[in-house]
Amino acid sequence: MLLNFKTRLELRLLGHCTQLAINRQRYASKSGGKVDKEVLAQLEEGFKKLSESKSKSLLKKHLTKEIFEKLKTQTTPSFNSTLMHCVSSGLCNHDSGVGLYAPDPEAYKVFADLFDPVIEEYHKCFKKTDKQPETKFGKGKDFENLDPDGHFIVSTRVRCGRAVKGFPFNPCLTEQDYQELESKICGAVTSLTGEYKGNYMPLTGMDKCVQDKLIADHFLFKEGDRFLAAAGASRFWPTGRGIFLNEAKNFLVWCNEEDHIRIISMEKGGDLGKVYDRMVGGVEALGKQLQFNRDERLGYLTFCPTNLGTSIRASVHIRLPNLMCQPEEMKKLAEKYRLQIRGTSGEHSEAKDGVHDISNQRRMGLTEYEIIKEMHNGIKGLIEAECMAKSSN
Repeated sequence: MLLNFKTRLELRLLGHCTQLAINRQRYASKSGGKVDKEVLAQLEEGFKKLSESKSKSLLKKHLTKEIFEKLKTQTTPSFNSTLMHCVSSGLCNHDSGVGLYAPDPEAYKVFADLFDPVIEEYHKCFKKTDKQPETKFGKGKDFENLDPDGHFIVSTRVRCGRAVKGFPFNPCLTEQDYQELESKICGAVTSLTGEYKGNYMPLTGMDKCVQDKLIADHFLFKEGDRFLAAAGASRFWPTGRGIFLNEAKNFLVWCNEEDHIRIISMEKGGDLGKVYDRMVGGVEALGKQLQFNRDERLGYLTFCPTNLGTSIRASVHIRLPNLMCQPEEMKKLAEKYRLQIRGTSGEHSEAKDGVHDISNQRRMGLTEYEIIKEMHNGIKGLIEAECMAKSSN
């Protein structure tokens, strides 16, 4: 979304504060450093405003006064991330759904009193005593094409996020870190062969016409999301960012967009199993060259706590014209099948021409295979409900 001048100024000021914290604390003692007084004062002010707001975010719900007082002076051991790094987006955007991000992998443990209840509520009862199952991809061929005639599903996409070991996440990455990460990721993706063979295109120096075309074709991410910007995900833009696209243009890798890596498989139509298999092959090939950060309890660690666990998001662009006229029924079906319904361009967007983006809500507590199965069953249920709604009209 485009940002007005006032919003850009607010984000610039917030980003300056976050940068101060990084500059003063990033290279402090490995045992952790003290939180800067200016950052602490801004935390206090931000928490007060959030508490007095009408925000419905999970951050406001779970950042109680007791938790705030306990965590406001804590820092992570290796990168000295603070609570401010975690909550800056939610403090700036009271209309956030979650409002919480992890500045580095250690934040999930240091600030567990805040992250754990948010994770439990978002991921539907994944408690702090629960453990993410070991990776189990299974076979996509087990899932039949739900819409072989193309009456409902426009396109299918399956993606996952990964973090490279040894690096923090966006708010604590230096410009040199971004460049080093890009170099590692570029080396890995350009060595892919077979159906994955393709080219890496850095955003730095990219021709604007090429960039606009990639964005228009829904291949490339873009800067401008105020929620991510306030979380510190747009620093040093476009340094270290880029996209890898295979020759068939049905497999791509985003470099340093939100996570270090986003691995995406997609194509027109509703063959979820085929799209899933392609993503799995890409993940396994890249995993042989890059060491990904995986926690024994939380699974694959990512910048946003909504993408933990398997980090898999399977989605379809689907037309459901009759169900669209029954929003309450759509909501019930989404809850029943544990699906997330968004606009055509994802979160915070509208459904253009009646096309919704529908994805699995759960990322945790299930294996990768079980999540795709849950998604497959959910889309099948929506199509059946759409047919029933049509026949009753």
